[in-house]
Amino acid sequence: MMRILLTGIGGQLGGELQQILTPLGEVTGVNRQSLDLAQPTQIRQIIGEVKPDIIVNAAAYTAVDKAETEIELANAINGNAPTIMAEEAHKLGAAIIHVSTDYVFDGQKNTPYKEDDTTNPINAYGRSKLLGEEGVKSHCHRYIILRTAWVYSCYGNGNFVKTMLRLGAEREEIRVVVDQVGTPTWTRDIAQAILQLGKKITLDIPDNSSLTGIYHFTNSGAISWYDFAVSIFEEAEKLGFPLKVQRVIPITTSEYPTPAARPAYSVLSNQKISKILGNNLPYWRNGLRQMLQQLYSESVISS
Repeated sequence: MMRILLTGIGGQLGGELQQILTPLGEVTGVNRQSLDLAQPTQIRQIIGEVKPDIIVNAAAYTAVDKAETEIELANAINGNAPTIMAEEAHKLGAAIIHVSTDYVFDGQKNTPYKEDDTTNPINAYGRSKLLGEEGVKSHCHRYIILRTAWVYSCYGNGNFVKTMLRLGAEREEIRVVVDQVGTPTWTRDIAQAILQLGKKITLDIPDNSSLTGIYHFTNSGAISWYDFAVSIFEEAEKLGFPLKVQRVIPITTSEYPTPAARPAYSVLSNQKISKILGNNLPYWRNGLRQMLQQLYSESVISS
């Protein structure tokens, strides 16, 4: 049986992966309480104990605005930690699947970003994630770097969908940025893609992997944060979520300044990974609808 080391099980994607990866083998999941990714010794120790065939790194420092003042910590978790994982994976002859982000790009294009487009992160978080990508590429021959974007989930603490539901239950009017465009992506779909990639990479000959490389994966379609918010409330109302919101007001990025700059255009091209997975990638609104159904069902059961 394959041994899989999965990081970030307390987060949005890691929580999803912990269940979905079980057909691939024996999953050892770690969270921030059991593994401090800012401590290289701990990383090497857990990998030495598990001796995984695949490392799936779904953990990250994701506080985009705080990263502007916590650069060293962001670089340690997003840059140094995956580099160490790649080094240890290489020693074991293992593969690593590392999750990255659209924020490695500057958002100046107006067509979907391809894997070989020039990276140019415009904030500290993006720069830290790019460090991690470079470390993985440099230190392991069997790697997959999976860039995704606008992630949301039933798992973890904060994401845009949960934030909108909370604000929508509290306020009649909500202002949302309209001039940033991307693709909302459900973690269930990302996790299913990682499962398929994991199955395929285990069939590759070590040090000669035809799958090795960078891939983009998001749901299909592209919208603004404003359009996403409107869609969340439309779908949530159908399900019976408690909502007070009456109006969603579109605003510009300049009207909502944040410590970290955000890319204006974050759409990623799925053309490359579609050839590998051999299917049409799920549409963003279908993922949103399914996630809200799951969230509503869980809230009804817990109440």
